[in-house]
Amino acid sequence: MSIGRVLKSYLWWTHERGSVHFDVMVTLILAFIFITPRFFDFGDRPKPDWPPNEIRASVNPAGGMIYEVPVELVPTQGAAPTDQELASAIAPTSGPIVVDRFEAVKEIGGYVVAWRVWGHR
Repeated sequence: MSIGRVLKSYLWWTHERGSVHFDVMVTLILAFIFITPRFFDFGDRPKPDWPPNEIRASVNPAGGMIYEVPVELVPTQGAAPTDQELASAIAPTSGPIVVDRFEAVKEIGGYVVAWRVWGHR
């Protein structure tokens, strides 16, 4: 069989189940399905489970509050926000606070979706 004829038979899927050529076609399809997402970024990202303009607040057992602020609500000058920028983003919801510390909330791809802020009044 010539190479052109083999490729044409792969394209039209003319081989019987259980044959070597059938197994090669199935292996190529499975390899494409499982290997492609590792090397190509299709742009699909999980969405946060809350609206982008909602600040979540919970009570910190050690005292104070823990806020989760979406990145869209924090106007930053650099890569990471300052304590003052986070406090000003939280102020319309909870009033003025003092930020004790904060950390980035990242999704699976490493993208920052929110800032977790520990603060008190």
